[in-house]
Amino acid sequence: MTQVLYVHFHELVDEQLYLRLLGLLAEFTPLVQALPPDAAFADVTGGLRYFGTDAVGLAERIRARTGGLYGLRSTVGVAANPMLARMVAADGPPSAVRELPDDLDAVTAFLAHKPAAALHGVGPATARTLSSYGLDSVGRIAAAPLGTLQRILGAAAGRRLRDAALGVDPTPVVPEAPARSIRVEHEFPGDELDRERQRAALLALADRVGLRLRGEGQAAGALTLTVRYADRTTTVRTRTLREASDHTPTLTGVVYELHERLGLQRARVRALAVRAERLVAGERAPRQLLFDPADERARRIEEVVDRARTKYGPDAVRPAAA
Repeated sequence: MTQVLYVHFHELVDEQLYLRLLGLLAEFTPLVQALPPDAAFADVTGGLRYFGTDAVGLAERIRARTGGLYGLRSTVGVAANPMLARMVAADGPPSAVRELPDDLDAVTAFLAHKPAAALHGVGPATARTLSSYGLDSVGRIAAAPLGTLQRILGAAAGRRLRDAALGVDPTPVVPEAPARSIRVEHEFPGDELDRERQRAALLALADRVGLRLRGEGQAAGALTLTVRYADRTTTVRTRTLREASDHTPTLTGVVYELHERLGLQRARVRALAVRAERLVAGERAPRQLLFDPADERARRIEEVVDRARTKYGPDAVRPAAA
């Protein structure tokens, strides 16, 4: 019987610490899949007999060591596959071990009243489409004929959704180290509700990411925005760029779009973080020629600003709006 842990480390901001935490998980199983910036899957099926305990027991050991060695809280979901482990971990307050038994009735009861968006891979647009057909809960999706789901979403997507609603996730835990990335964070002095102040912080973060990318001769193929709220919960959104870039206006536009789509309204935001991922060498990154004088001028200004910052420090020149 497969046993998978979804481990979420709370208040984790340091990449080197994240790597050490992955090493801690590897002491229990070689099947550890990194989920940057603050989570991981671990398939502990093969280690249960060796450690003489069950998956919940291993999860408790991991939480104890995480807290004892690094002072971090963690939440661990225990289930028969990665999707269910992730969902059961999120089913309650942070800092706990939660298990979903590998039993058909228990899985059905757990999923039945969850909203469609609780299924991993179902975004807001898909959830709205399903809701327009009355399929606003996982239980209703599971009860719908497969043909109906396929007519709404397409053959492959409909089948994947039906499997997920039934608690089926054939995805294995694949040992995978986190790809190298660049992450910067801004923590507000208090709960920040003002949208313009949040955008100013995002501009400063995108500017810092762009400076580091250009300084290291890298370009980002994707950006991830992490929003941490006053209650310490987080929202993470990732966007793949059309072409890898190190150009600050491009990065800023993507980050603004991710922030706008969250529709935070009056959410009490405590911290924002931007992570550049899927890095490639800058000289290998394709660039679309726009023949736009404004774009060329912005890039020349960027080069001059970078030289000034290299000579006088990163705070010598900063975006006025930040």
